[in-house]
Amino acid sequence: MIGAVVIDVDDTLCLTEAVCFELENEVLARIGRAPMSRAVHLSTWGQPLLEAMHERSPGVDLDSFTAAYHVVLREYVGDGRLDVIAPENLAALDELAVAGRSLMLLTSRTEAEVEHLLAPDHVLAGRLTAAYHAGNMRFGKPDARAFDELLAATGLRPGQCVYVGDSPGDAQAANGAGLRFVACLQSGVRWRDDFAAHHVDAFIDAFPDVVQAVARLEGVRAPSPPEVRSSTL
Repeated sequence: MIGAVVIDVDDTLCLTEAVCFELENEVLARIGRAPMSRAVHLSTWGQPLLEAMHERSPGVDLDSFTAAYHVVLREYVGDGRLDVIAPENLAALDELAVAGRSLMLLTSRTEAEVEHLLAPDHVLAGRLTAAYHAGNMRFGKPDARAFDELLAATGLRPGQCVYVGDSPGDAQAANGAGLRFVACLQSGVRWRDDFAAHHVDAFIDAFPDVVQAVARLEGVRAPSPPEVRSSTL
């Protein structure tokens, strides 16, 4: 039985690339930097933010960027512009839970970037059993060891877990750890061909389709995890 559905945040549970592009350019403007192009943002989407900023704004002072970023982040969240989870996505989470699946988040975001999603008054409260992020994981995606803490804490075998994400890096991490992987293409940022180098158990066009995708996978034998998992960082 598939016991856990582990979910990425950005462009999976909620659509964020376009608004993050706007947010980060607002931060750059506030610290006197030129805006990045959308092409650069798209080409680095999926990387941890501060790593990506070296390419998005070469020479940027990361301390200044970080300080302004958290101010703008709070503004965007407060205005309801960032991390809006659609009602149909919440309904899909509830269907997964009714079917007996534990629900968890696993993201490359920092703790500060997810704290609002984990607040006791958030719509996710009571729906999630755990959340894993850069603050409580030793390794980040695409390293397969990103799932080490989750598997150790739950006692689940990798084949009992499905990871739902939107990027080839998500697929690489899940494949390396022996988890099943569902690719969500709803954002339109990536296409099936982008995952050609990785195993994908199912593609979904919109997040709510995950309910049926997971149900179908339950009757399919899970892949065996590789014997050796090396860091890709």
